[in-house]
Amino acid sequence: MSFVNYATREITLKIVYYGPGYSGKTTNVRSLHGRTPPERRGNMVTLATEEERTLMFDFAPLTVGEIHGFRLRTFVYSVPGQIFYQATRRLIVRGADAIVFVADSQAGRLEANEIAVEHLELDLSEHFGDPRSVPCVMQYNKRDVAEALPLAQLQRALNHRGWPEYEAVASAGIGVETTARAALKLAVRGLQREFGAPAA
Repeated sequence: MSFVNYATREITLKIVYYGPGYSGKTTNVRSLHGRTPPERRGNMVTLATEEERTLMFDFAPLTVGEIHGFRLRTFVYSVPGQIFYQATRRLIVRGADAIVFVADSQAGRLEANEIAVEHLELDLSEHFGDPRSVPCVMQYNKRDVAEALPLAQLQRALNHRGWPEYEAVASAGIGVETTARAALKLAVRGLQREFGAPAA
């Protein structure tokens, strides 16, 4: 959940990119960092594992404003998708204000996507008691590949809860900012409910 720093008059939101290994989580976060004005972003931090990277950076959104005189800052994380990093994923998901699930559109990755959705729901249940407690956004990445499944098939297989959904080609920057804005909007909406006031 959001962290309030009364000394600096800042509220920090946490957005986590989740999904199977190599679905494009890292690519999304790197692209988002590169597209954020330098004065609005912090440094990229990478925690490398043998198989995959966990990335994190913070940024102050341009279009959000303030709530009760508190500036908003967002920390963006990507989690390792490999099954054997389950403990790491659960640790990073803790305290999330919104989740972006990055699905790999390739036909051969459908089962990996389905397993990752199941793991996400388990992680959210463990930390929040109800997987519906945290807003989620679905991104169907790699829509440009020849073996990409039809969108309707991915929707039926993965988006049982009717999350807002977006198509993307993260390697080309397509859909990256749209997805991030949707997740941020949901996180801020939850913060507004918590504080009982709209953003300025």
